[in-house]
Amino acid sequence: MDRGRPAGPHARSDRRAHRGRRRAVRPYPKAKAEADEGYRGLHNEFPDQISIPPRKPKTDAPLGEQHAWREYRCRQSPARICIEHAIAEHRQWRALQRHTARRETYAETHLAVAGLVSDRAARRATQRKSSTELALARQAAC
Repeated sequence: MDRGRPAGPHARSDRRAHRGRRRAVRPYPKAKAEADEGYRGLHNEFPDQISIPPRKPKTDAPLGEQHAWREYRCRQSPARICIEHAIAEHRQWRALQRHTARRETYAETHLAVAGLVSDRAARRATQRKSSTELALARQAAC
């Protein structure tokens, strides 16, 4: 595969996902997003919208460059940790770990889990808001 396409067992799904991300970004030219190294291709297509961290300098790079990279990573870490924890909390639910039902039901399952995760997070006391009032994730259809 010499056309810049990923090789391997998941190549088709990777291309399809990248195409979907491109379609999601294109209609919103003023939207901005921070991403990780996995989105470098999207950053190359939309450099004004998608920002990614700089690549790690090589070991023979000047000390100033290595120090600046480490400093950037240290400043980025607190901003990313809450997002990483939110993603991890969804992945801990068995229903999403082993979703063996039809694809059509995944969205509904994911919304149900997201609602439960949201309710659980709303109960936790935070530094910003000491209230434990529940926040409704979505309107339940009965």
